[in-house]
Amino acid sequence: MEFEGIVNARDLGGLPCGGKTVRKGLLLRTGHLHDATPADVALLQDHFRLRRIFDFRTMDEAAAQPDRTIPGAEHILLPTLDVEAERRSGEAVPAETWLDLPSHIVRLAFTPLFQGKARELYPSLVLSDFSQLQYAAFLNMILETPDGAVLWHCSQGKDRTGMGAAFVLGALGADRETIVADFDRSNDIYRPLVDRFCAEVDARGGGEREKDVVRAFMGVSTRNFCGTLDLIDREWGSLERFILERLDLETEDLLVLRDRYLE
Repeated sequence: MEFEGIVNARDLGGLPCGGKTVRKGLLLRTGHLHDATPADVALLQDHFRLRRIFDFRTMDEAAAQPDRTIPGAEHILLPTLDVEAERRSGEAVPAETWLDLPSHIVRLAFTPLFQGKARELYPSLVLSDFSQLQYAAFLNMILETPDGAVLWHCSQGKDRTGMGAAFVLGALGADRETIVADFDRSNDIYRPLVDRFCAEVDARGGGEREKDVVRAFMGVSTRNFCGTLDLIDREWGSLERFILERLDLETEDLLVLRDRYLE
């Protein structure tokens, strides 16, 4: 999808799922909607008939860059990162750092704290009870939206949004190759930014460990994502079993979603 002010926007329509394809114009993933132009708003309202917006950002992120209102669409804030748990652990990062991460990422890439966060981001979205509850609410509210489109996003529309897309596609019966390919497409959008910061890491004498932090936070780490899918397979047997056991859907719910969104 091409918008004037919304980054990393795409329609899951057309992706293969178990011998069928996802219907177009119904399942949308993007970056935040703060910079949406009037033309973007009109497109979401009139063409897509957007009904619900799921915002996976923290409360601080959402307050700093609130989404534009889309007439006819309900905005639902579902923070998927457990900020309070980070604070209790003593490893919380100041909110102002997250809100302007590009200004700090090269320096942070050399710190053990961020090297650990780069490795742990995706597993934490799967293993955290807090995150599971938010994604469970997300899937169940999609189930309760019988007409029009739904849209989900975080800040850049890549990590938290990508994990949400993986759960949607998993519920629809997509195979691993399709899920990984959709996740990795964010790197096409953010590669120039990643390359610039990796060059700065090189200039400061950094190596692959530091570049992995840049890749994880400025683009997406497809390697770490695949490792997280492996984790799901080890712990639950399959992504579908994880969705059924931890994200509060029933087998009948999967059938409803597949009937609605596949053709």
